[in-house]
Amino acid sequence: MADRVAIVGIAQTKFAPKRADVSYGEMAYEVIEAVLRQTGLKMDEDIDNSISCSHDIWDGQTISDIGITDVIGGHLRNEEKMALDGSTAVHYGTIGILSGEFECTLLMAHTKMSQTNRNIVNNDAFEPIYTRLLGFDYTSAAALQARRYMYKYGVTPEQIARVVVKNLANAKKNPVAHQSGDFTVADVLSSPLVASPIRKLDIAPDTDGAVAMILASEKRARQITKTPVWIKGIGTCYDAYYLGDRDLAGVFALEKAAAQAYRMAGIKNPRRQIDVAEVGDDFSYQELLWMEGLGLCDRGAAGRMVESGATEIKGKLPVNPSGGLLGGVPINVYGLNRVAEAALQVMGQAGDHQVSKDVKVAVAQGHSGFCGQHQCVVVLGKE
Repeated sequence: MADRVAIVGIAQTKFAPKRADVSYGEMAYEVIEAVLRQTGLKMDEDIDNSISCSHDIWDGQTISDIGITDVIGGHLRNEEKMALDGSTAVHYGTIGILSGEFECTLLMAHTKMSQTNRNIVNNDAFEPIYTRLLGFDYTSAAALQARRYMYKYGVTPEQIARVVVKNLANAKKNPVAHQSGDFTVADVLSSPLVASPIRKLDIAPDTDGAVAMILASEKRARQITKTPVWIKGIGTCYDAYYLGDRDLAGVFALEKAAAQAYRMAGIKNPRRQIDVAEVGDDFSYQELLWMEGLGLCDRGAAGRMVESGATEIKGKLPVNPSGGLLGGVPINVYGLNRVAEAALQVMGQAGDHQVSKDVKVAVAQGHSGFCGQHQCVVVLGKE
């Protein structure tokens, strides 16, 4: 069995509203070729496992990985598909290496959101008897969650808008982000209302793109790179499926996933031990909710923490210095991008959006399903 698992290579496309110039197989090839070139590894000699993350409905075909099997090295070789958020592919790949079954695993997540309509795709996630027929999608469900969260903890629209202002300003420094800019709280609150209280600027935009990553056992990692990023802890948890069975202001699944990851990583006080966080702000209010679920502040206190400036790039605990999902990251790729950006911070290779402090420990959070039904937490470290 492997003692530890490390991230040894990362590649991301430039995220864009529409990549009509390539098929999703060609888009996947961009990052796979880039990460292999970066690490000097060869598919046939060094990679003994490949995991792709995609979705049949988003890709418009059953067995969505069939279009990238050859690109990811799956022909007559081991290749597996995850139909969940990309953070779960990190979890799955890590387990495979820790078990001793594999030494070097290639991960790749891709989606072209421009190919279809998010409302139609997301409606299919709901149970078919009641809520699907009501026309529910992730945005309308998120509106219910946002309203419940704001009511229960007194979170204000202005506090939530500050998340957008911060993240889109951060995204200006990230060369792979496609949405960025200098906005004010007033700009956010005057953007078109989509599903009260959620406005257009509160929503991560439709995006095309892909991310690739290579995981390796400790022995192989030390042979591949001088700057491995160690996966120190990891955890996952599902919440109830039916919306009515959950308190939408609660973070049960995230708290459980974080507890698993922190226990494995030896994190006893995340507020003091974590240097930077990359979380899934599919909707702006979720950054606040997930911060609380990760134990980075008390319940109901995240809004005030953002107001204080603590989560800025130069703040005490930077959150989403990359610009987050609001900067433009495709669904299914969400979590792999969160882990990639957190790893870049640990490596000190995040470029213009590198935080000012020395990052020794970072946490990444990914989720899938409506209202954060499934949660995955990954703790990364230098040592």
